Amino acid sequence: MENSENKKNNIQEPDTIFSKTVLSGKRIYYMDVKKNRKGEAFLIITESKKVLSKDLSQPCVFFEKHKLFLNKEDFDKFLDALNEAISIAKINNAADFAPSENSESIVNPIHLKIDF
Repeated sequence: MENSENKKNNIQEPDTIFSKTVLSGKRIYYMDVKKNRKGEAFLIITESKKVLSKDLSQPCVFFEKHKLFLNKEDFDKFLDALNEAISIAKINNAADFAPSENSESIVNPIHLKIDF
């Protein structure tokens, strides 16, 4: 079970190798690399969304979480699909992603080198 206090203070859990937090409006994304019992690294992407209860008599704030677990054998396939999807989204929203002075092109693929 995750300890949200550890997340807030960027304290890594014992099996955590890497952790990065991405803030985006009402959502927070956590990218965690952990090791399983065999010592193999895997990636967990967690989306945490702030939600207000619909009960107006007792309003309450809670966080809805969704997790995606990726094992090392799926990294390349996932990254290829993500790059393709982002490229298509950027092309279809070209006005929103117009190249800046420092940008070489509209589409900038993500490149990761992960060795185990």
